[in-house]
Amino acid sequence: MSIEIFLSYLSHEKRYSPHTVLSYENDLRQFKEYLLLTFELDLLEAKYVQVRDYMVYLMENNIGANSVGRKMSALRSFYKYNQRQGVITSNPLSLIKSPKAAKPLPVFIADQQLDKLLDSEEYFNGSFASVRDKLILEVLFGTGMRLAELIALKDNDIDFYDGSVKVYGKGGKQRIIPLPKPLAVLLREFINLKSLQYFDNKTEALIVSNTGKQANRSFIYSTVKSYLTFISTQDKRSPHVLRHSYATSLLNRGADLNAIKELLGHASLASTEVYTHNSIERLKTIYKQAHPKA
Repeated sequence: MSIEIFLSYLSHEKRYSPHTVLSYENDLRQFKEYLLLTFELDLLEAKYVQVRDYMVYLMENNIGANSVGRKMSALRSFYKYNQRQGVITSNPLSLIKSPKAAKPLPVFIADQQLDKLLDSEEYFNGSFASVRDKLILEVLFGTGMRLAELIALKDNDIDFYDGSVKVYGKGGKQRIIPLPKPLAVLLREFINLKSLQYFDNKTEALIVSNTGKQANRSFIYSTVKSYLTFISTQDKRSPHVLRHSYATSLLNRGADLNAIKELLGHASLASTEVYTHNSIERLKTIYKQAHPKA
C-alpha cells in the first residue's frame, strides 16, 4: 500500500490538517529512503530491527528526542493502518518505545507587554495592512485559536450578534469561542476595510495578503514574529506563543481548567494541565518577592 493512500486516509477520514499530513509524508519518505539505502528493503518490508536501527541512527545524528518521537509516531500510525487493512501481519513499531523528552513549559508573554504593543499607535495606523496585522495578533491572543484555524477562518464564521466565532479545529471538530467586545469591533472594522480594497480575486478567508489572496502559514508566522520582536527577547515568538498567553492569562484570572480545555479545543485535559505549571511558577515568583521567609 502506497504512502499516498495512507495520506489520503489522514486527510479525508481522520481530517488532519494539511500541515500535519505534510509532516507525516516527510517522516515516511525519510524512513523509506533510509530502508532502501541501508537495507535495500521496501517500506512494508521493515521489521523491528530496522526500525530500531533507524531510531539509533537519528539519535546519533543529533535529532532531538521530540523529533524522534514524532517520527516514530508517524511510522506507528502508518503500519497500524496497513495492519488493519491486512497488508501486513504485524506492526514493526509494536515493541518500539520512543525516547522520553522533558516537556518544556509553554512560553507566553505577559498581558501587560501585549497590551502595550496592541495599544501602541507607533506600530499600528489606519491602513489596511496595519489593521490586518493588528487583527492577526488580537485574534490569536483574544481567542487562543491555532495558526491553522486562523488561516481557515472565514468572514461568515463570525457571529457579531452573538459575539462569538466558529472555529474548526483538529479533525474538523467545531467549537464556539466568545469574542471580546473590542475584538468584535476590530473585526467589523477590518471586514469593512477589506471590502473597500480593489482586489483582483475575492476570497472567503478572513485574513488576506495585500493582494487579496488567502494568507498562508509563513505570512502569518512572520507577521506575528516581527511584531513580538518589539516586546520580547525570547527565542520563541510564534503564533503559538499567543495561544499559550491566552491560556495562561485565563488560568491566572481563575478560569476553570475544563473551560480552558473547551476554549482551546483540546481533546484531553492532560494537554491543558501543562498551563498550571506556568501558574505555579508565577506564584513561586510572587512568593519569593513578597514573603519575608522566601
